[in-house]
This record gives sequence, C-alpha cells and structure tokens, in this order.
Amino acid sequence: MPINITMPALSPTMEEGNLAKWLVKEGDKVAPGDVIAEIETDKATMEVEAVDEGTVAKLVVPAGTEAVKVNALIAILAAEGEDVAEAAKGGDAAPAKAEAKAEAPKQEAVKTEAPKEEAVPAKAEKPAADQAPASSTPAPVAKSGERIFASPLARRLAKEAGLDLSAVSGSGPHGRIIKTDVEKAAASGGAKAAPSAAAASAGTPAPALAKGQSDEAVLKLFEQGSYELVPHDGMRKVIAKRLVESKQTVPHFYVSVDCELDTLLALRAQLNAAAPEKDGKPAYKLSVNDMVIKALALSLRDVPDANVSWTESAMVKHKHSDVGVAVSIPGGLITPIIRKAEEKSLSTISNEMKDYGKRAKERKLKPEEYQGGTTAVSNMGMMGVKSFSAVINPPHATILAVGAGEQRAVVKNGEIKIANVMTVTLSTDHRCVDGALGAELIGAFKRYIENPMGMLV
Repeated sequence: MPINITMPALSPTMEEGNLAKWLVKEGDKVAPGDVIAEIETDKATMEVEAVDEGTVAKLVVPAGTEAVKVNALIAILAAEGEDVAEAAKGGDAAPAKAEAKAEAPKQEAVKTEAPKEEAVPAKAEKPAADQAPASSTPAPVAKSGERIFASPLARRLAKEAGLDLSAVSGSGPHGRIIKTDVEKAAASGGAKAAPSAAAASAGTPAPALAKGQSDEAVLKLFEQGSYELVPHDGMRKVIAKRLVESKQTVPHFYVSVDCELDTLLALRAQLNAAAPEKDGKPAYKLSVNDMVIKALALSLRDVPDANVSWTESAMVKHKHSDVGVAVSIPGGLITPIIRKAEEKSLSTISNEMKDYGKRAKERKLKPEEYQGGTTAVSNMGMMGVKSFSAVINPPHATILAVGAGEQRAVVKNGEIKIANVMTVTLSTDHRCVDGALGAELIGAFKRYIENPMGMLV
C-alpha cells in the first residue's frame, strides 16, 4: 500500500512551510532516518527525515514551492515489494479530491478581492489528479481560459519580472512551471506580459497587495511609480502577528534605570585576560551582553514572583530563568534561549550565545532552541541607541531593553564625575508583574551590574 509523506509540523505554531529542496528523486530507495528534504519555516531551514522504508514513487510538491500547508501531501513512497508506478497512481485520488474542494472558495475570493483591471475567470477548471496541490496564491489563467500550472515562487517571480506565464514552458512535473523556467524566460527577454487596456488608458496603476481593496486604498496615497512592492515572507508575517497580539492583549508598563558600568567593565577585562588557551585561542571572550544575561537571570532567581507567565486560569511560576536573547537576522529577528541561565557560568553563557548567534544567521536553529523561555533581552547598545522600550513576547511577562554604555557626568559625594553609564528599560505585563514588583526586579538587576562580583559567587 502506498505510503503518503505529508508536510510535517516542525513547531507547535507552524501552519505552513516552503519546500526548499528535495534531497531524493523519484526511484530512490529510502530508509528510516534518511534526510529526504529541506523545509523552510518562518525562522529556520530544517531537514526532514523519512520515517518509513520504501522507494520514492512520486514527488507531489516540486522543490521551491512556497506556503505548503502542514499535513498536505508532498510525496508518495512505494512500500517494499510494491510496484512503484502503481503506488504513484494510488496516492493521486485523495489529493485531487481535496484540491477540487479547495479550488472553488479560492476562486470566489479572487472575484471579490481582485482589482477591476484584472480579468478573473468565471469558472476554474478542476485540476487533474496528477497535479500538485493548489497553493494559497490564485493560479494564473491563459487567454484561452485554461489554467496555467506554476509553483507559487514561479508566479511571484514572473509577476515581478513582468512575464506572461502562458508563454513560458514548464520543466517541472507534468509541465508545471518552476523557478528556473521563469529565470530562463527573463534572461532571454521573452514572454513579456502585454499591458492591459486599463493600464494603457490610465497610466501605471497602483498594484494590489494581498488584502485587496484596503491595500489599494493605502497605495493610492502614494505617487504612482514612486515605490516598489516587496512581498512579506513567512518570518515577517509571524513577527507582525505576534507583535499585534502582544500590544492588543498585554498591558505593558515600563521602568527605566541608569546603571554604572565601570566596575563591570574592569571585571570583564580581568576575566578575559585570564581566559585559558584552547586550540590556540582564548576559551572564552565575555561581552557586556553576556553579563547582562547573567544579571537578569540572577535577578529573576532573587525575585521569583516576577519570573512568571500569565494564563487566564492561573499564574505560571517558573523554576528557572530561561533568558531569550534577540538576534537580528536578514528579514527579521529570532530569540535563542539560554536555559537555566542562573546556574551557568559567564563563560558558558558567552560560548552558547556565540554558537546560537552564528547558527541563527544561517537559520539552523532547532525549534526547541528558540521557543519558550521565561524572559528576554533586547540589546541595541552596539547600534548607539541610548534607550528604548521593547515589546513583550508572550508568554513572557518581561523583556529588558538595553541601551549603549556611554560616558556621562554623574554626581558623587557632591562632585561631578565622569562614569560609563547604561540605561535599561524593563517592559512588564501588568497583569502579573505590578509596579512595585517590576521596580524590585530592575533594582536587583542594577545591583548585579554595579556589583558584578556577585555574579561569580
């Protein structure tokens, strides 16, 4: 009996992913544990392993396909001793039936949302059984009314390049147009889309975005031709969704303090100078941010009532300080987590952060390395930012925004002195961390920063 391989849920919140690459081809034999594909989520690129033994009978979803829904059929395996050709046919009926059901509402959505100058077919053909599942992007239609089968990525690239997909030859399964086909057509200068009659009479119209009419209304505020549209990727969509949810549901309040850094900087220099050699290099090199992580973790240990998360039925009191650290990566950010940071040495925290930072930029973090946590640090000091307020990332109840350390005039014993000072701002969820508790937490943090030897004992 054919074995269906479906798009896996690589994290609890994953709803769809991009099938970046197939590492097998039709006819290959696979065993449990073999890596068969690379899937891009909003935060990382992850390898998918086979869980069954068999022969790849059919790759249903081509490499490069975007927005493949979790549990959607992506490939079919023929079991041991099963005819590969028959297995490929056996997996066709269910996906075709599901796609046919999904097609009608999608075409209806296009009728209500498409801008007037775009022609919309009155009736979409039911896709054939051997074609890949429909994506969330409406498929283009040839002048004859026939549907053009192309991957979502190919359709987007063709639109950006101004290509007419009906003039592009597809090299994918069953003639499906894929990314390389569009790139070849663009390089040859062929398949250019003709301007519509409406565009010819009215000049260059403002292009429509995903939301239809409301987006068009926004675009009308800008001069035509003065902008370009960059489609949102999965990461940016998730970031936007999470921030809106946070600001709509979490009652933020903010507490700021100035921390003197001179003692901490001197201790940091001493510790780095004492680092033992390992493979010809220092075993560690501490940063101010490493010491901030440790200070926050210890502060939450000392003020356990602030190390909490809100739920409607109960307060979640955490037993450890799992500190997330915002890392900027192309297109957004990700927050790898230092688990049980209150128990770890500064050198361990430093080396973990260097590893996380490197793999974050390569999008190689595992979900368990960036999901969860009890608090977070967002440090923009290295960018010269003096102070800012960060947005809480639920289910956290706190996040610490760290500004730049800089020389400032301070008053000591009635005299003006120069000191290195850093402004930090604690954002808290007022449902579970009240004002006095937030002040106690940031006060404990200030003490560790200004008396850093306390982090070593």
